[in-house]
Amino acid sequence: MLEPFFHWRQATGIQVLANSPLSARLCTGVKCLSSVLSMAPTCLQPLLRFRSFAILFLTPLLLLPLPLVVTTKEARCAYIIIIMAVYWCTEVIPLAVTSLMPVVFFPLLGVQTSKKVCLQYLNSTNMLFFGGLIVAISVEQWNLHKRIALKVLLILGVKPALLMLGFMIVTAFLSMWISNTATTAMMVPIVQAVLEELNITENELTTVEPATGQTNTAIELEEKGKSESTAVSGVSNEQVTDDPKSSEESKTRKRICKGMTLCVCYAASIGGTATLTGTGPNVVLKGQMNQLYPDSNDIVDFASWFGFSFPNMVLMLALAWLWLQYSFMGLNIKKTWGLGKEKTDKEKAAYSVLKAEMKKLGPMSYAEINVLLLFILLVVLWFSRNPGFIKGWANILFKGGEKYITDSVPAMFIALLMFVLPAHKPKCIGWNTSMSDPEQTEEDKKKQFLSAPLLEWNVVQRKMPWSIVLLLGGGFALADASASSGLSAWMGRQMTPLGSIPPWAIASVISLITAVFTECTSNVATATLFLPVFSSLAESIKIHPLYIMLPGTLSASFAFMLPVATPPNAIVFSYGHIRVLDMVKAGLVMNIIAVCCVSLAINTWGRPMFQLDTFPAWANSTSEL
Repeated sequence: MLEPFFHWRQATGIQVLANSPLSARLCTGVKCLSSVLSMAPTCLQPLLRFRSFAILFLTPLLLLPLPLVVTTKEARCAYIIIIMAVYWCTEVIPLAVTSLMPVVFFPLLGVQTSKKVCLQYLNSTNMLFFGGLIVAISVEQWNLHKRIALKVLLILGVKPALLMLGFMIVTAFLSMWISNTATTAMMVPIVQAVLEELNITENELTTVEPATGQTNTAIELEEKGKSESTAVSGVSNEQVTDDPKSSEESKTRKRICKGMTLCVCYAASIGGTATLTGTGPNVVLKGQMNQLYPDSNDIVDFASWFGFSFPNMVLMLALAWLWLQYSFMGLNIKKTWGLGKEKTDKEKAAYSVLKAEMKKLGPMSYAEINVLLLFILLVVLWFSRNPGFIKGWANILFKGGEKYITDSVPAMFIALLMFVLPAHKPKCIGWNTSMSDPEQTEEDKKKQFLSAPLLEWNVVQRKMPWSIVLLLGGGFALADASASSGLSAWMGRQMTPLGSIPPWAIASVISLITAVFTECTSNVATATLFLPVFSSLAESIKIHPLYIMLPGTLSASFAFMLPVATPPNAIVFSYGHIRVLDMVKAGLVMNIIAVCCVSLAINTWGRPMFQLDTFPAWANSTSEL
């Protein structure tokens, strides 16, 4: 589920899409970046060739005086953390490989025992993430997410404003439960098919050269990889006559294409913030709260996170929709909403595309129904485990359940059921062959009573983002070592003068800094590096740790400005409808909207929900080490 996920330049994002037509476009993006480097001045090109080598070997050498001169455990811990931060930001080696450094160097430098370090790589939080991902893979395996998307779009309609809203609602909802990357990879071809049909219908209403070879038929999503180059050129290289009206209509269509595609990647990033397992930084916060504050009584769980983040997600989604509509369509209610008008030919064509794709899915299969029921059961178990205002099932059914049972238990329980329940309805065949159905073939009689399960392990192996599991584990190891070595306490003492600044101002500045930083590095790595610092800052100025850590966590997912910032941005950019400047302009305002929404959320309903006006006793735990 969930999403984490992944910085698109890493093997994670590439591997998820390795078997899809999108992989070719992602590789094209990598080649474009390489070509930019080749355009550097001739005198700098030899230096750029040795960039990775220099960063990889000079960073440890230049920082070596730190542990040699300051012979304390805090300095040795800081030495490894700084090296990992440089490697994560520059990505000279894969993120997952950098995440394994604590296993080697913390024991060698005497910071922590290898046993304690290794335990952080598969703790309760990582198991929660792992179980959620298995459920998400099962949803993708049986195309349940596609059925949900098409159904919602058919209900909302195809008026321009409603169509954009429908794309954003569906994308955000799916991103709450499955990978942002998988959601975008599934939604963009649907958007592309609708846009192509709109343009084909528009061209049929005017004079079009027959050489284009386009027909007014429902677009097969499976054939998008073959037809995209023609489609993109058809949108961008349309015949423009000298008629000013025709030229203006062409520009309007291009703007609509930009808005419709951008709304998908933005909604994917926004939607992932709504659930605890929706994206990587959320899981990092959960794990580091458990590491740094073991006595916090599981203050951040699935229900409390959803209660805080879901309203913020809805507010951001609404403002993002209004901003994109204003930027690319204009706030003309009569024109974009189509109030009081019948459906145009273009709208009927778009509706027919969605209806045709829905028809191809056919009725819900036995496997889809099972996956849907298991998914609903998982959400119910998460919310009802420990609601707070009443006793949850963990306390009612199991003695001491509140202490022993965390959100990882229902996640792994449902994940196990995915490997047990059959994908097809069991068939009962009589023991006596003479009394059995004569229409049954010999092959039917040899079949097992239970068919193949809903999910097979080879599918999980292929689709599981293993590098993110290691990245999370490395982050938890850093947080635990930082606390036990005394580095967190030392950083807290250095930041004591910041106590004169109002907490709301600190939270806003932290949100802004994190949102800018995450544009050029992995969102998971950003949260991993910053959250221990935010924790130390909160302890030093005696404010609730979540007052600072929550805004920082949410802001790590707000990478809206650059194509290389997130996999959803890269996928949308690869379709050729938008330029980098388009994304920067729209994303800059989106970042401002996001920071304002987070600041509003943490200072309004976040205060009573997490009791942010008090400094809790459990927040002194790391200072006492």
